[in-house]
Amino acid sequence: MPTLVLNNKRTLWWVYGCSLIFLVINTICIANEFYWLNLVPPIIFVVLLALLALDKLILVAVFLTPLSINFASTENHLGLSLPVEPILAGILILFLLRIFHEQQFDKKFLRHPITIAILFNLIWIFITCITSELPIVSFKFLLSRLWFIIPFYFICTEMFKDISNVRKFLWAYIIPCIFVIGYTLYWHSQFSFGEDAAHWVMSPFYNDHTAYGAALAMFFPALIAFVFSKSYSNNIRIIALIILSVFTIALIFSYTRAAWVSLVGTLIVYLVFLIGIKFRTILVVGIIASASLFMAWGDIVMKLEKNRQDTSSNLEEHLQSISNISTDASNLERINRWHSAFRMFAERPIFGWGPGTYSFEYAPFQLSTEKTIISTNSGELGNAHSEYIGPLSESGILGGVSFLLIFIAILWTGWRLWYKLPKGATRGLITSVFLGLLTYFIHGSMNNFLDTDKASVPFWGFAAILVAADLWYTGKEKINAE
Repeated sequence: MPTLVLNNKRTLWWVYGCSLIFLVINTICIANEFYWLNLVPPIIFVVLLALLALDKLILVAVFLTPLSINFASTENHLGLSLPVEPILAGILILFLLRIFHEQQFDKKFLRHPITIAILFNLIWIFITCITSELPIVSFKFLLSRLWFIIPFYFICTEMFKDISNVRKFLWAYIIPCIFVIGYTLYWHSQFSFGEDAAHWVMSPFYNDHTAYGAALAMFFPALIAFVFSKSYSNNIRIIALIILSVFTIALIFSYTRAAWVSLVGTLIVYLVFLIGIKFRTILVVGIIASASLFMAWGDIVMKLEKNRQDTSSNLEEHLQSISNISTDASNLERINRWHSAFRMFAERPIFGWGPGTYSFEYAPFQLSTEKTIISTNSGELGNAHSEYIGPLSESGILGGVSFLLIFIAILWTGWRLWYKLPKGATRGLITSVFLGLLTYFIHGSMNNFLDTDKASVPFWGFAAILVAADLWYTGKEKINAE
């Protein structure tokens, strides 16, 4: 990346002079209780990074993501995560200007199945924004999706040609997470680590314990890879082990059942890798299992209704409550949201109600017999609680299919990389990233957070890592550069 060089006295005098003038003006403004000029230095810093070292700015954005705070306006149906999303909006503008100027892009990247699936998803989201019940909400949803995908998928794929940037990306999210974990555990300890307090003690950094647990689970496999990676010194591996222990404690006390289930699921997938089962075999088994589950669903529900164990501070009882669909308010509310989403889909199966509109439109589709003590008509407790069902209600049948295609493309790519990459630190790292994505895909059956920076940054970044590995790491030069 180019660097800025102050190579003559005149330039230095201009810098010093402008800085002095700014300090004087800002001091006067502060004395008069006008504080907005304090934003000028960080804005200038961000602009310079964007122009001179875009890769470093992206890593700064990753670092700030766990520490960012969401500010929402219920009146305007708008929300913004500060300071990350304004930075990402700026990167998006810079990227579009570069594309307009250069008018070229790597054809291998554009032809990759994951890229094709993402572009199809974005195009359909744009179409359903036009037909949306709340166009302003939907276009804001599309804009935020773009400023997540452009920096962390399109730009990061180019960054990740250098495998050292993959490690930097992972550590850039993990390190600030340690601070958030410390903050969360401290406040949680003030309430004796109870289950009720676990829902909100990570605020204001994470909206609730499910988003917090999902993010921790995504980086769990990467930390395990760092612990066993031969490309790190023993001291770094010991530090990684300590951090892994901290993440384990945080996951336990997050009381996030979906995160626990997702880690068990990824462990099973990793064991399948070790056994050496091919992707097509897994796909056939998955289709058969899904069909069997559909046919036996009635009997399964009857058995689940016999479980009356509610959520509890006792971890064993909390695990038992996962399958309680008779008295557990959290599970029942999730089912209420899913049924509402299906009713919305049935009414508008082609275009849906518009991206991002579920929480504003689902209230009339609730049935009084399905409402719970935590039901609401204004969506304070989240949206459809599913990355697979939510798009059906918001963008119709192709909305749901397009997200499934992203999932299948990522699954297929990750599976191939296990066999294409030779044994070593590179394969271990890439496999851990793939397993991290799988934790989210499993978690996504019960919650959805891709409209937030906390989950979108690692999700699209991890997808970029897989694509970069598929395109550039399978050659001998890259593999030997561990």
